[in-house]
Amino acid sequence: MSMSANIKGTVVAVCVSGVRGVKKDEVGGRVRIVDGYGVERDAHGGDWHRQVSLLSREKVREFNERGGEAGNGDFGENLLVAGIDLSALPVGTKLRVNDALLEVTQIGKECHRHCQIFDRVGDCIMPREGIFARVLSGGSVGKGDVVEVV
Repeated sequence: MSMSANIKGTVVAVCVSGVRGVKKDEVGGRVRIVDGYGVERDAHGGDWHRQVSLLSREKVREFNERGGEAGNGDFGENLLVAGIDLSALPVGTKLRVNDALLEVTQIGKECHRHCQIFDRVGDCIMPREGIFARVLSGGSVGKGDVVEVV
């Protein structure tokens, strides 16, 4: 058993955007995560290593306590997850949400052009705290679903 086994969190928001480089809008219901693509109707879907973006709610809270005023999806994350320090997971970690299986491919990212949050408050946590994953198998994901490190 690996030391990361039995780590579980909860999806607190599911967000999509049809355009890259802007905040994502929170979806009221469920989204389909498509095998080999990413989140259905999301601009970051495609045949590459950053199909799904995830961010820890706790990191957003800390950012907001410093005056960030960020809402769900503001960092461009597809899944906002409570209860797991996502940025501490090594590349290669697998995450299961219902039938969907994701593999972490990247921790953080380079910000080529600053996002709306950086423009507003002078900082953005996604380059440090966000993680990216590719979809190994698809499924339906919604708010309240359990995220498990497998």
